[in-house]
Amino acid sequence: MSPFPALKQIDAGVLNVGYAEAGPADGPVVLLLHGWPYDIHTYAEVAPLLAAAGHRVIVPYLRGYGSTRFLSKDTARNGQQSVVASDIVALMDALRIEKAVIGGCDWGARTANIIAALWPERCKAMVSVSGYLIGNQKAGKEPLPPKAELQWWYQYYFATERGRAGYDKYRREFAKLIWQLASPKWAFDDATFDRTATAFDNPDHIAIVIHNYRWRLGLAEGEAKYDELEQRLALAPAITVPTITLEGDANGAPHPEPATYAAKFTGKYAHRLIKGGVGHNLPQEAPRAFADAVIDLVRR
Repeated sequence: MSPFPALKQIDAGVLNVGYAEAGPADGPVVLLLHGWPYDIHTYAEVAPLLAAAGHRVIVPYLRGYGSTRFLSKDTARNGQQSVVASDIVALMDALRIEKAVIGGCDWGARTANIIAALWPERCKAMVSVSGYLIGNQKAGKEPLPPKAELQWWYQYYFATERGRAGYDKYRREFAKLIWQLASPKWAFDDATFDRTATAFDNPDHIAIVIHNYRWRLGLAEGEAKYDELEQRLALAPAITVPTITLEGDANGAPHPEPATYAAKFTGKYAHRLIKGGVGHNLPQEAPRAFADAVIDLVRR
């Protein structure tokens, strides 16, 4: 069973967004963003901790996940990074949220990074798992050393039509394998995985995921109306808002070393290594550590 109360839905930009909400309606807002192949239950234990501390917590399904749907069949099923971030800004507008603390993991961390970099007036502070994740297509085309390339095997698989068909046919098996590889010491049970896996039944899930990874490699076009945002992101802009970055000591997914991105955070900044066999899905594996980072930022 989901620990979240009944989901809410709201039209925001090109989407009808499904989201969970917890905590007092007049509390300081915290937006929590999931990644792939995960869903809102990344924050199943974080949200109650923050709600108990007096925060209004909003946890949306990203495009292509859960109950979030496109308003028009004619809208491009685009998964590029600036689009996902624009979705969240549109959600904030729809909910009349002027400013929020934004936390994220995986795609969600990248999305939080982008909002903090391009719309700092909307981001009070940020918690980002694995640090600075803003990318660009030029960098995505550069070859990596063989061991690093091996970690991105699924990205190259998705670049093929066999990969698209394989992910569509075996989406649950695929996601479970990623969970196991990315968090090798996380002993999640079938019920925990199955609770999330239903989010991948979204009719646009395959299209969004495949486009996201193909776009990164320059194998799929984006939409021209987002070109200006992508040009700004290609400059790897600094993030000025107060930030805490987190990393698990057993993250099996590709991730940068903290020393490589610390200088990208020019405001108040701290990095925390979370020990105890914590993998890639840090908020679900170490919810107290993630919630404490949010609370500490709000107190500053």
